[in-house]
Amino acid sequence: MKKNFAFALLLSLSAFANAQENANSKSDSKISFGIKAGYSLSNMKFFDEKFDSKSYFYAGIVAEQPVSPKFSVQAEALYTQIGGKQTFPYIMINDPDMPAVNNIEFNYQLNQIQVPVSAKYYFIPDLSISAGMNIAFNISEKVKTKEVVNGSTSHNYEGVKTVNLFPFLGAEYKINDKFFVDARYNFNFFKINKGDFTTKIGFLQAGVGYRFK
Repeated sequence: MKKNFAFALLLSLSAFANAQENANSKSDSKISFGIKAGYSLSNMKFFDEKFDSKSYFYAGIVAEQPVSPKFSVQAEALYTQIGGKQTFPYIMINDPDMPAVNNIEFNYQLNQIQVPVSAKYYFIPDLSISAGMNIAFNISEKVKTKEVVNGSTSHNYEGVKTVNLFPFLGAEYKINDKFFVDARYNFNFFKINKGDFTTKIGFLQAGVGYRFK
C-alpha cells in the first residue's frame, strides 16, 4: 500500500516538475497550480450484472501547462473511493415456524490515488474540453457489510489489479481567474480485476476548484 501511494505521488510530482521546466523555457506560457474537490458517482458491473451505484467524494491537486492559446496539458493527483453495492436476500431462522427474510448489502470499496493526465482544448478562453487517461493506484480493496459474514463485517476484496486505467472525457468552465467548475466521465473500458472474471467500473466526477495565482 505504501509503495503504491509513494509511486503515485512520485508520478504526479514528476509530471508537475516536467511541466514547470517547460513553462520556464517559454516566456509566453506559465504553469498554474490549484486544488479541487467534488462528488463522485461510480457504477460497478460484474459480467452483465450491474450493481447499485456508489457515491463518494474526491479531493486533490491540479497543475496545468499551456502549450498554445488553445491547447494545454493538465495533470492531477486525487484521493477518492470507487465501487458499487450488491444486495442479496437471506433468511434469519429465529423461529423455525416463522423465518424472517432480510436483505444483506455488500459494499465494494476501492480506495485510490488517481493521477488523471489530459489534453485540453479551449473553445473560448473560459470553456474547455479534455480527454485523457486516469491512472488509478489502489490503496485498499474492501467488501463491507452491516451484518457479520464469515465472522466479520469487513473482508479484503481479492483479485483486484494494483493499477487501474480509466480513459475519460471532460469539460471545464472558469468562473473567474481563480475559481472553476469541471466534470468528467471515466469509462469502464478495462476490467479492474485479474483472472477470467470480468469486473468493470465507470464513474462520474463533478466538482469545483481553485487556482493559485
